[in-house]
Amino acid sequence: METDRIISKLFALQDQAYADFQSKLLPTVKRETVIGVRTPNLRKMAKQICKTPAAQEFLHSLPHRYFDENQLHAFILSEEKDFNTCIANLEQFLPYVDNWATCDQLSPRCFKKHTQELLPLIRKWMRSRHTYTKRFGIGTLMRFFLDEAFRLEYLEWVESIKSDEYYIRMMQAWFFATALAKQWDATLPYIAQHRLEKDTHNKTIQKAVESFRITDEQKALLKTLRVK
Repeated sequence: METDRIISKLFALQDQAYADFQSKLLPTVKRETVIGVRTPNLRKMAKQICKTPAAQEFLHSLPHRYFDENQLHAFILSEEKDFNTCIANLEQFLPYVDNWATCDQLSPRCFKKHTQELLPLIRKWMRSRHTYTKRFGIGTLMRFFLDEAFRLEYLEWVESIKSDEYYIRMMQAWFFATALAKQWDATLPYIAQHRLEKDTHNKTIQKAVESFRITDEQKALLKTLRVK
């Protein structure tokens, strides 16, 4: 099977020291499933095989056994140029995403040209009970809708999500920190009025203060808004 050949290629690129390091950053992933393939190698492989029958077989061989397979899957999907094909494959894959890294690597290039078609999908993903589908929805909104396509209601969409899941709250914080950098006037009231959960609120400020896109004056103001 082509999928077996792909797995063999992944093991040929294995770096055990990197696998040990990487697994420490992935508390939701079992160590024995981490092969240890570096990201540049995964991206290169994805570009090499994305248009081949082997890639199509691989995309449909779910669930994958190894973390690195999921990473490769994410990179192959990110190379897909046809929007409808991408969404079909993405919908099959999202329920199997089990960690923040694979979730955040998913950023299909074709999304940029199909923002209007994306919005109802983002809303659906953000309503999902699956942690990483919800996180992916927030992340996609952050990547593609905080610039020219921005609307005030997007802030409300993310603020309205109530969850005890760490990886959802951290994505909410990332979203609002990015929104502060790109849409300061619209976003600041959410921080000044303490509309986010305490840990999400403080993490948003932390991320914003660490950002080079936030001015020193803005950082000084944000520091006064931390909740103890």
